[in-house]
Amino acid sequence: MPTVDPGEMRAAVAAVMPWPDVPPPRPALASAVRLSLRTLAQDAPGRSVEVRVPPFAAVQCIEGPRHTRGTPPNVIEMDPRTWLELATGALEWTDAVAAGRIAASGNRADLSALLPLLRV
Repeated sequence: MPTVDPGEMRAAVAAVMPWPDVPPPRPALASAVRLSLRTLAQDAPGRSVEVRVPPFAAVQCIEGPRHTRGTPPNVIEMDPRTWLELATGALEWTDAVAAGRIAASGNRADLSALLPLLRV
């Protein structure tokens, strides 16, 4: 996977955050989600946790037991708005979990130590 340019990621996220009243255009949203998830995978390389933000992207990250087939034991899934709010520090991990905005399974399914990726 190619290295993410921090300036490109920051610009993509800034184009859609803070989240407007009307969802941002799909191409801009897709770019922001994909680049920020790739940055997460770059910052925390590994294959023990899969982070899914449908319908745009999923990455594997965090060192630990490697997953090779089927559904990974550590999965985190959320909508694009939740992911981008977490990635930018507009939302805390514990608040998102408490509000039911994150579906997480497995003992490694916690990104709180890795977020935010940037501040917008």
